[in-house]
Amino acid sequence: MNWAKVALFAGGALFGSAGIEILTSKDAKKLYTQCTAAVLRMKDSVMETSTTLQENCGDILADAKEINEERAAADEAATVADEAAEDQAAE
Repeated sequence: MNWAKVALFAGGALFGSAGIEILTSKDAKKLYTQCTAAVLRMKDSVMETSTTLQENCGDILADAKEINEERAAADEAATVADEAAEDQAAE
Protein backbone atom coordinates (compact mmCIF):
# COMPACT_ATOMS: atom_id res chain seq x y z
CA MET A 1 0.00 0.00 0.00
CA ASN A 2 1.33 3.44 -0.93
CA TRP A 3 1.36 5.51 2.27
CA ALA A 4 2.16 8.74 0.44
CA LYS A 5 -1.13 8.55 -1.47
CA VAL A 6 -3.05 7.71 1.71
CA ALA A 7 -1.40 10.66 3.50
CA LEU A 8 -2.26 13.00 0.62
CA PHE A 9 -5.86 11.81 0.64
CA ALA A 10 -6.16 12.28 4.42
CA GLY A 11 -4.52 15.71 4.21
CA GLY A 12 -6.88 16.74 1.41
CA ALA A 13 -9.93 15.58 3.37
CA LEU A 14 -8.74 17.44 6.47
CA PHE A 15 -7.95 20.59 4.47
CA GLY A 16 -11.34 20.32 2.72
CA SER A 17 -13.17 20.13 6.05
CA ALA A 18 -11.23 23.08 7.44
CA GLY A 19 -11.76 24.95 4.17
CA ILE A 20 -15.51 24.58 4.40
CA GLU A 21 -15.44 25.96 7.94
CA ILE A 22 -13.34 28.91 6.80
CA LEU A 23 -15.54 29.62 3.78
CA THR A 24 -18.72 29.64 5.86
CA SER A 25 -17.40 31.82 8.70
CA LYS A 26 -18.75 35.28 9.56
CA ASP A 27 -15.51 36.91 8.43
CA ALA A 28 -15.75 35.19 5.07
CA LYS A 29 -19.36 36.37 4.72
CA LYS A 30 -18.23 39.96 5.40
CA LEU A 31 -15.53 39.57 2.75
CA TYR A 32 -18.06 38.23 0.22
CA THR A 33 -20.38 41.14 0.99
CA GLN A 34 -17.64 43.73 0.55
CA CYS A 35 -16.50 42.16 -2.72
CA THR A 36 -20.07 42.08 -4.03
CA ALA A 37 -20.57 45.73 -3.09
CA ALA A 38 -17.34 46.65 -4.92
CA VAL A 39 -18.48 44.79 -8.03
CA LEU A 40 -21.84 46.59 -7.96
CA ARG A 41 -20.08 49.97 -7.68
CA MET A 42 -17.85 49.04 -10.60
CA LYS A 43 -20.90 48.00 -12.63
CA ASP A 44 -22.52 51.38 -12.01
CA SER A 45 -19.36 53.17 -13.11
CA VAL A 46 -19.12 51.10 -16.28
CA MET A 47 -22.78 51.75 -17.09
CA GLU A 48 -22.30 55.52 -16.66
CA THR A 49 -19.28 55.44 -18.97
CA SER A 50 -21.19 53.37 -21.50
CA THR A 51 -24.12 55.79 -21.47
CA THR A 52 -21.80 58.76 -21.97
CA LEU A 53 -20.07 56.98 -24.85
CA GLN A 54 -23.40 56.17 -26.53
CA GLU A 55 -24.53 59.79 -26.22
CA ASN A 56 -21.27 61.03 -27.73
CA CYS A 57 -21.53 58.54 -30.60
CA GLY A 58 -25.08 59.73 -31.28
CA ASP A 59 -23.89 63.34 -31.40
CA ILE A 60 -21.05 62.42 -33.77
CA LEU A 61 -23.44 60.54 -36.05
CA ALA A 62 -25.90 63.45 -36.15
CA ASP A 63 -23.09 65.92 -36.94
CA ALA A 64 -21.74 63.65 -39.68
CA LYS A 65 -25.19 63.35 -41.29
CA GLU A 66 -25.58 67.13 -41.18
CA ILE A 67 -22.19 67.62 -42.84
CA ASN A 68 -23.11 65.14 -45.59
CA GLU A 69 -26.47 66.86 -46.17
CA GLU A 70 -24.76 70.26 -46.43
CA ARG A 71 -22.17 68.84 -48.82
CA ALA A 72 -24.89 67.21 -50.96
CA ALA A 73 -26.84 70.50 -51.07
CA ALA A 74 -23.68 72.39 -52.10
CA ASP A 75 -22.93 69.81 -54.82
CA GLU A 76 -26.49 70.05 -56.08
CA ALA A 77 -26.31 73.87 -56.15
CA ALA A 78 -23.02 73.69 -58.04
CA THR A 79 -24.52 71.25 -60.54
CA VAL A 80 -27.54 73.52 -61.10
CA ALA A 81 -25.24 76.52 -61.56
CA ASP A 82 -23.07 74.59 -64.04
CA GLU A 83 -26.16 73.52 -66.03
CA ALA A 84 -27.43 77.09 -66.09
CA ALA A 85 -24.06 78.33 -67.32
CA GLU A 86 -24.01 75.65 -70.04
CA ASP A 87 -27.55 76.61 -71.11
CA GLN A 88 -26.54 80.28 -71.39
CA ALA A 89 -23.41 79.38 -73.36
CA ALA A 90 -25.43 77.20 -75.74
CA GLU A 91 -27.85 80.05 -76.53
